Amino acid sequence: MFDYDDPFVLFDDWFEEAKKAEPRDPNAMTVSTIGGDGYPDSRVVLMKQIHERSFVFYTNSKSAKGQQLRQTPKAAANFYWKTLNRQVRIIGDIVKAPDELADAYFNTRSMGSKIGAWASQQSQPLKDRFELEQQVAKLTEQYSDGKVPRPPHWYGYQLLPYKIEFWQDRPFRLHDRLRFSKSGDHWGKTRLYP
Repeated sequence: MFDYDDPFVLFDDWFEEAKKAEPRDPNAMTVSTIGGDGYPDSRVVLMKQIHERSFVFYTNSKSAKGQQLRQTPKAAANFYWKTLNRQVRIIGDIVKAPDELADAYFNTRSMGSKIGAWASQQSQPLKDRFELEQQVAKLTEQYSDGKVPRPPHWYGYQLLPYKIEFWQDRPFRLHDRLRFSKSGDHWGKTRLYP
């Protein structure tokens, strides 16, 4: 990995290997945001695209993470591929993805996932499961023609990294670590102690 000068080229190579090796969701990444109380908040989301040198994921902008990203548009992400003994850590700024990108991705989703994006008031209190199921049934009937538009509160977010670290497991915990740091349009790299 130390022969690479561009972190996105290295990430692409590792991600292609992960897609072959990981039994499920090689695109799963833990995203950490900062809450209004100043505490970090983490959850696993699916990275759906790399777009213009950013990592893109989608969510309800009214969710806890959506509100946190509006208040503090910065995040950290971590990919961990256990079968390969590798991880990638990313730190950067968050921007809203273009609507056209979100529309294009939303249109690839299954009907059930599209309905779910409308039905879920993500992160809000839910009286019981039946309340959610009623909402799904109502929306399924409303969109019975199969044409489900993207909800106005459902966004794509781009994580624009300024730091990307690659970690490879090695015997005796003498791991390989390579950190790329962005300065302007240039990426510098530094080997780190394990």
